[in-house]
Amino acid sequence: MPWPFNKRRNAIARIEVSGAIGGKTRKDVLGFLKLVEERKFPALVLRIDSPGGTVGDSQEIYTAFKKLRDKVKIVASFGNISASGGVYIGMGAPHIIANPGTITGSIGVILRGNNIERLLDRVGVSFKVIKSGPYKDILAFDRELTEPEKNILQDLIDVSYRQFVRTVAEARNLTEDAVRAFADGRIFTGEQALDLGVVDRLGTEEDARRWAAELAGLDPEKAKFVDLRSPKPFFSRLVPGSADALMNWTEFELSTNGQPLWMFRP
Repeated sequence: MPWPFNKRRNAIARIEVSGAIGGKTRKDVLGFLKLVEERKFPALVLRIDSPGGTVGDSQEIYTAFKKLRDKVKIVASFGNISASGGVYIGMGAPHIIANPGTITGSIGVILRGNNIERLLDRVGVSFKVIKSGPYKDILAFDRELTEPEKNILQDLIDVSYRQFVRTVAEARNLTEDAVRAFADGRIFTGEQALDLGVVDRLGTEEDARRWAAELAGLDPEKAKFVDLRSPKPFFSRLVPGSADALMNWTEFELSTNGQPLWMFRP
C-alpha cells in the first residue's frame, strides 16, 4: 500500500546498492529513483556496500543520481566496502559520508580474459576461426593476446580510466592531477578518504539519515526511513545467504568475462 503523501513529505527514502553492480542493479536502482521522484520524497540516502562492477551500469546509475539531486536532497553512505564502481555511483550524490574503517578507493579499471590454450593443447582440442578482421576474436580464450591486441585493450582501459578520474575530480571539486595521485588502484579507509577529499564526513548510516533530514528541512528526530528494495527471487529465498551470494557472484563473473570493470578484485 503506497504511503500517504503527507507521510512521504516527512520521510527519507533509502536505496541500497550491495554486491557487484550489473544489469539487475541498474534496473532496480533506476526504478527506485523513479519512485522517489514520483512520490516526491524530499530526501534520499544511498547506501553503498559494493566492490564495484560493470562500467556502463555504474555510469547509468551515477547519471540518474546526478539528475535527481536537483529535486531531492541526496546523501551517500559508504558501508563496509564502497570501492571502484561503488565510489563512482557515490559521486552522483552531492554529500558523502563513510565509516572510518570503510574500505573504499580502488579507482581504476580492470579487464580479464580466460586463457586455456595449454589445457586445450593437452587434450588435443583446437578451434578453426574465420573472421572479418584481425581483432574480431580479441580476448579469445584459446590463444594468447598479440602485442597489437594488448595495445588496443590498453587504450580502451586508459580511456575508461580518464572518464573515472574526470568524474571524481568534478564531483569532489578536485583537480584531475590530485585525483590521479591516489587513483592508482589502491584501496584506503574512510578516514583516509576524508583526508583526500573523496568523502565529506565520517559517520554511520544513521548519521547519513539525520544529515539528509537536516538538508531537507525535516526534524531528524521524527523523519523516518522508507526502504525501497526489490523482493528476493523465490529460489534465493530457499538457499542460505552465503550460497545465494556465491551463485550471484559466479553468474556475474561468467556474464562479465572480457568486459572492462570498475571493480575491486582482492
